[in-house]
Amino acid sequence: MTPSSWIAVWAGLVPPDAAVLDVAAGKGRHTQFFAARGHRVTAVDRDVTAIPASGTIEAIQADLEDGSPWPLPGRRFGAIVVTNYLHRPLFPVLLDALLPGGILLYETFMEGNERFGKPSRPEFLLKDGELLDLARGKFSVTAYEARMISQPKMAMVQRIAARLL
Repeated sequence: MTPSSWIAVWAGLVPPDAAVLDVAAGKGRHTQFFAARGHRVTAVDRDVTAIPASGTIEAIQADLEDGSPWPLPGRRFGAIVVTNYLHRPLFPVLLDALLPGGILLYETFMEGNERFGKPSRPEFLLKDGELLDLARGKFSVTAYEARMISQPKMAMVQRIAARLL
C-alpha cells in the first residue's frame, strides 16, 4: 500500500522518536509507512482488522463519529496523520492530542470535489481555506495546498503540513 504523496513528502518533518497517531487509519497504509520509518504508531479506525499486528503498531477500534468518548484520553503524540477523513468535532480533540512542537499532516477533500463523485456532502468537504483557519495562531505552517489532483483519482483536496507552536 502506497502512502499519500503528500504524507510521504512531509514525513521527514516528524522527529525520529515521535509517536504517531493515524486517525481513521483504514487499511493502515500510513500506519505501516510510519512504522517502517521506526515510529511507534497508534492507528484508530472503526475497523482495524486490516491493520497488521506489530510490536510498533497499536490498533484501536473506535467509531469516532458515534458520540462515544475519545478512545485515547490523555494520550499525546508527536505527530498526527489524517487523510481522506473529515469529522469537524474531532478538531479540538486532535489539537489536544498533539504535543507542543508536534506535526500535523492532514489531507482531505474540499468543496468542489462533488463534481468528481464522493465525497460530495458538505459535512465531508473542507471549506475554502479551512485547514489554514484551523492552523492560524496555533501552528507554524510548513506547506499548504488547495488544489485539484488527478492521482489516485480526480479530486479537490486541501493539504497541510504544520508544527504546533
